[in-house]
Amino acid sequence: MATQRYLGSPNAVVLCIQKIDKSEIEPELKGEMFHSYQEEGIAFDNLEQMINHMEQFFDRLGFPHRSTNSRSFFPQTLVQHHSQEEKVMKDEQVLSKHGELGTFIDRVQHRQNSSWQGRLTWVEEDKTINFRSIWEMIKLIENAVDTVSEPEDEESQGWDL
Repeated sequence: MATQRYLGSPNAVVLCIQKIDKSEIEPELKGEMFHSYQEEGIAFDNLEQMINHMEQFFDRLGFPHRSTNSRSFFPQTLVQHHSQEEKVMKDEQVLSKHGELGTFIDRVQHRQNSSWQGRLTWVEEDKTINFRSIWEMIKLIENAVDTVSEPEDEESQGWDL
C-alpha cells in the first residue's frame, strides 16, 4: 500500500495542530506551520492566522498563482515573487514535524475564485482528500481533531473514504 506521506510540490505545507483553545465562543486551533524554505515553524493561534501565513508564503513563492488580486483603497506595493527561493530543509525533515492533536500535509494546487483548491493528507490516518475551498479544508482539519462532531451539510465531505 502506497503511503500519502510526501510533500509533492514546492509549496507543500505541514500543519501541526498542537492544542484547542476552548475559552473562545468558537474553539480555536493552535499550532505551527512548516515548509522547506525555513527551519523554524511559523506559529498560529487560530485558523485565520494559519491561512494568512499560508497566503503570504504562496505569494512569496509566486505559486500557486492568484487568479484574483486583493482590492484596496490604499496604495499597494508590488508583491515580490521569489521563485528562486532555496530550500533549507529536506522533505524528510519537514515531514518529521508532528502536532499533538493532528498533522496535515496541505498541497494547495490552485488559488481560484478567491479560495484554494488542493489536497489535504491527514498524516496519522494516512488519508488524503481533495478540497474545493478554504472553508472545506478548515472543516476537514476541524473534523479530524474532533472539534466538529458531524458534517454540517450533506455536501460537506469527510474523511470517511
